[in-house]
Amino acid sequence: MMRRREREKTIFFPWERPASLWRRLGISRTRPIVIAAAFIGLLALLGLRERRAVGVRLTRATIAVVAKAVDKYRADHEGRCPANVADLKTEGYIEFEPVDAWRQPLRLLCPGFSHPDSYDLMSDGPDGAFGGLDRIE
Repeated sequence: MMRRREREKTIFFPWERPASLWRRLGISRTRPIVIAAAFIGLLALLGLRERRAVGVRLTRATIAVVAKAVDKYRADHEGRCPANVADLKTEGYIEFEPVDAWRQPLRLLCPGFSHPDSYDLMSDGPDGAFGGLDRIE
């Protein structure tokens, strides 16, 4: 029967142990940097999402104000719609430039597709494509 070799019993301090592969590559030091980069990326993503949501809210508020001005214009002009939204500013029904949050002019369709007896007032959205999926009505 072979006798088992006894190992020397010693206590190693962390700085005395041979370095592992991860430690030699410096992974333990990069973990906080990777976590910080992921956190910054998450904040940037949430910021972009919130910026778009703010743009949608601002555009909806602008559409509501311009819709009231169009209603006043139609009441003063026997139910006729203005030729375009810019006419509301020139005739004094609104005091600001009727543009959405992305600096695109609002679109007025009279008679409208959704409301054939009235009008449709919409924004083309961030991409600016007429009738796109991100339009705001």
